[in-house]
Amino acid sequence: MKQLLPAWAEPWLDDITVALQVLVILICAALLHALLRRVLRRVGVRYGLPPDLAFMVQRLGSILLFAGAALLVLDRVGVSATVLWTAFTGFAAVAAVAFFAAWSVLSNIFCSLLIFTTRPFRLHDHIEVLEGGDKPGLKGQVVDINLIYTTLQEHSPYGGNTVLQIPNSLFFQRAIRCWRDTPAA
Repeated sequence: MKQLLPAWAEPWLDDITVALQVLVILICAALLHALLRRVLRRVGVRYGLPPDLAFMVQRLGSILLFAGAALLVLDRVGVSATVLWTAFTGFAAVAAVAFFAAWSVLSNIFCSLLIFTTRPFRLHDHIEVLEGGDKPGLKGQVVDINLIYTTLQEHSPYGGNTVLQIPNSLFFQRAIRCWRDTPAA
């Protein structure tokens, strides 16, 4: 085959071969996409599929088809599927850890917004977060409400005052007793 090409094209033969293979992959993917759309349209009309379902199946098929074509193109260019899979799973693992690490913070921020809008208690109210029916809970005067914590000032009968910082999400997991006018005994 080298004899059929001009002398200037011989150093480019490998690159031209890869480019033609990529072009064939892309053309095949476009033809398969058109065929997929046509078949799904006919099946939808023949069996009376809801348009939303047909659209969703078409979109899913398109994503899978073009993802496969992209993997084939990357393989032809020289990128290993093993390297791609390793990179993807590593990224997914880091994203999962970051999501779970941020979940408690995001939950507390969302709960603080709920506290500000639903107003189960206000600043300077005396509240008690109940643990159970017969157990005493966390008790004190609300001195601060921020995005993560609500701060309670405990009044000890022994003369010492302590501060409790309670995560805002706890107020939506437990029952709350609230005194607006008089402090809790």
